[in-house]
Amino acid sequence: MQTNTTHPPRLLRLPDVQHQCGIGRSAIYTRIKNGTFPAPVKLGSRVAVWPASVIDAWIAQQIAASKASA
Repeated sequence: MQTNTTHPPRLLRLPDVQHQCGIGRSAIYTRIKNGTFPAPVKLGSRVAVWPASVIDAWIAQQIAASKASA
Protein backbone atom coordinates (compact mmCIF):
# COMPACT_ATOMS: atom_id res chain seq x y z
CA MET A 1 0.00 0.00 0.00
CA GLN A 2 1.35 3.39 -0.98
CA THR A 3 0.69 6.40 1.20
CA ASN A 4 0.19 9.84 -0.18
CA THR A 5 2.83 12.09 1.38
CA THR A 6 2.05 15.22 -0.60
CA HIS A 7 1.15 18.21 1.49
CA PRO A 8 -1.04 21.09 0.41
CA PRO A 9 0.92 24.25 -0.31
CA ARG A 10 1.48 26.52 2.67
CA LEU A 11 0.11 30.01 2.20
CA LEU A 12 1.78 32.92 3.95
CA ARG A 13 0.10 36.14 5.00
CA LEU A 14 1.98 39.44 4.81
CA PRO A 15 3.43 39.38 8.37
CA ASP A 16 4.90 35.93 7.71
CA VAL A 17 6.39 37.09 4.39
CA GLN A 18 7.89 40.15 6.09
CA HIS A 19 9.43 37.99 8.79
CA GLN A 20 10.78 35.41 6.36
CA CYS A 21 12.23 37.96 3.90
CA GLY A 22 13.36 40.56 6.40
CA ILE A 23 11.83 43.47 4.50
CA GLY A 24 8.92 45.71 5.39
CA ARG A 25 5.44 46.06 4.00
CA SER A 26 6.07 49.12 1.86
CA ALA A 27 9.29 47.64 0.45
CA ILE A 28 7.45 44.45 -0.49
CA TYR A 29 4.70 46.34 -2.33
CA THR A 30 7.23 48.63 -4.03
CA ARG A 31 9.14 45.58 -5.26
CA ILE A 32 5.90 43.97 -6.46
CA LYS A 33 5.14 47.13 -8.44
CA ASN A 34 8.68 47.09 -9.90
CA GLY A 35 8.39 43.39 -10.76
CA THR A 36 11.21 42.33 -8.44
CA PHE A 37 9.08 40.49 -5.89
CA PRO A 38 6.35 37.88 -6.45
CA ALA A 39 2.81 39.20 -6.49
CA PRO A 40 0.37 37.78 -3.95
CA VAL A 41 -2.50 35.45 -4.74
CA LYS A 42 -5.81 37.15 -4.00
CA LEU A 43 -8.19 34.92 -2.05
CA GLY A 44 -10.79 37.61 -1.57
CA SER A 45 -11.29 41.34 -1.70
CA ARG A 46 -9.22 41.82 1.46
CA VAL A 47 -7.13 38.65 1.61
CA ALA A 48 -3.78 38.20 -0.12
CA VAL A 49 -1.34 35.34 0.43
CA TRP A 50 1.91 34.09 -1.02
CA PRO A 51 2.67 30.40 -1.58
CA ALA A 52 5.59 29.53 0.70
CA SER A 53 7.37 27.80 -2.19
CA VAL A 54 7.35 31.05 -4.20
CA ILE A 55 8.84 33.01 -1.29
CA ASP A 56 11.44 30.28 -0.68
CA ALA A 57 12.41 30.42 -4.37
CA TRP A 58 12.67 34.23 -4.27
CA ILE A 59 14.95 34.05 -1.22
CA ALA A 60 17.13 31.42 -2.92
CA GLN A 61 17.34 33.64 -6.00
CA GLN A 62 18.44 36.61 -3.89
CA ILE A 63 21.14 34.52 -2.21
CA ALA A 64 22.38 33.22 -5.58
CA ALA A 65 22.47 36.73 -7.03
CA SER A 66 24.40 37.96 -4.01
CA LYS A 67 26.98 35.18 -4.37
CA ALA A 68 27.31 35.80 -8.12
CA SER A 69 28.04 39.50 -7.61
CA ALA A 70 30.57 38.89 -4.82
